[in-house]
Amino acid sequence: MKDIHAILSEIGFTVPEDKKAAFDSAVKENYRTADEVGKIIAARDDFESRLKIAQDALEDFKGVDVKELQGKITTLTNDLATKDREYQDKIADMEFISDLDSAMTSAKAKNTKAVKALLDIDTLKASKNRADDIKKALDEVKKDNDYLFESDEPVKNPVKDTGNTHITGGMADIMRASMGLKNKS
Repeated sequence: MKDIHAILSEIGFTVPEDKKAAFDSAVKENYRTADEVGKIIAARDDFESRLKIAQDALEDFKGVDVKELQGKITTLTNDLATKDREYQDKIADMEFISDLDSAMTSAKAKNTKAVKALLDIDTLKASKNRADDIKKALDEVKKDNDYLFESDEPVKNPVKDTGNTHITGGMADIMRASMGLKNKS
């Protein structure tokens, strides 16, 4: 995920240093990142599914005796707990993917899918110090597979002699003619 200032600088706009704080405040107040919108949508979907489960359960309660009702309440409570765990897992996965993508962007990965294939994703997800462990893992991948990352070194472009030392026509012929020599062409 790119910083707003990086995006603006790519298209030729820069925010003066004295205006950055006001600009950042206005952006945070009025706009949300794709990750934040994804979390809001996931929360909405979770609430909708909970509502649907509750409405379906209420329909089933018509004409039910107490013992049956207690069994359904237990089932409903378990279903809600399961949905809550699923929701928490989705949020954790989205946060992990966001952290991993940000780290790969910072490491200048050329192909994020190829780099992800070389990482132990399950170990990184379970890590307690996720940011440092992701950075270490990316450094290891970069050390062994540096072609998957952009290089910080300038491009070396050596120029080689083409082997054609006989120049004819143009200025060479004029120089030969002025010295009284024959043209070689």
